[in-house]
Amino acid sequence: MKKIGFIGTGNMGGAIIGGILKSKKVAAEDMIGADHSPESRERAASLYGIDMTGDNRKAASESEILFLCVKPQFLDNVLYEIRDILPKDQLIVSIVAGRSIAYYQKMLGEKIRLVRLMPNTPALVGAGMTAACCSAEVSPEEMKKVGDLCSTFSLFEEVPETLFDAVTGVSGSSPAYVFMMMEAMADAAVLAGMPRAQAYKFVGQAVLGSAKMMLDTGKHPGELKDMVCSPAGTTIEAVRVLEELGLRSAIIEGTEACIEKSAQMNAEKN
Repeated sequence: MKKIGFIGTGNMGGAIIGGILKSKKVAAEDMIGADHSPESRERAASLYGIDMTGDNRKAASESEILFLCVKPQFLDNVLYEIRDILPKDQLIVSIVAGRSIAYYQKMLGEKIRLVRLMPNTPALVGAGMTAACCSAEVSPEEMKKVGDLCSTFSLFEEVPETLFDAVTGVSGSSPAYVFMMMEAMADAAVLAGMPRAQAYKFVGQAVLGSAKMMLDTGKHPGELKDMVCSPAGTTIEAVRVLEELGLRSAIIEGTEACIEKSAQMNAEKN
């Protein structure tokens, strides 16, 4: 039996596979992946050197830990396909958005051993943030094992499932908001005469460094903002305009809309 299986080997599934293999916590020969796309199977086999199949049942039946990395709209069919052949003691780890533990219990049985994850796309470069919760049947040792695997591509933190919609808004979806801000900042630099490639480099490093300052120092972001704002200077002038244009409110409203959409998706399926 393989140690770890994956159903779905796209961007996020691939990030998890790549992170685990890079850490050498699990060898390629101890992994199996399933994907409906021949191109995706060929790509994963070439990149990671793992056993690939087009048969979801094969991957599920041969795995001690099974990662579900498919799009939400495909999950029902996948679970119907594999639920009668899942090994009794299998640990299932799902990164599928908008599907609660209760949903999996309804689909696979009340005693399912399930860890639910919410990673984000920076996992593709080994800098992700992953939230986790689990069903009552998952032991602390099993949760630690999943956390160790996730630590190969992201930070890992357990949160109550009741906060998963909030996690979606503030972490799962938020890279898109940050990229929008970065694109706008670079556009402003281009408007001022800077070459676009150079603008992206300056903006990217500024965002990376700012995030690192907050995490490493533990200081409130407002305090860090104040450190940059000299009296009657350029930064406080920019802050004044951004406040006047409602930057904070726009971010809060957008994040809240994301959280509400996540809650709606959960309510529809669970």
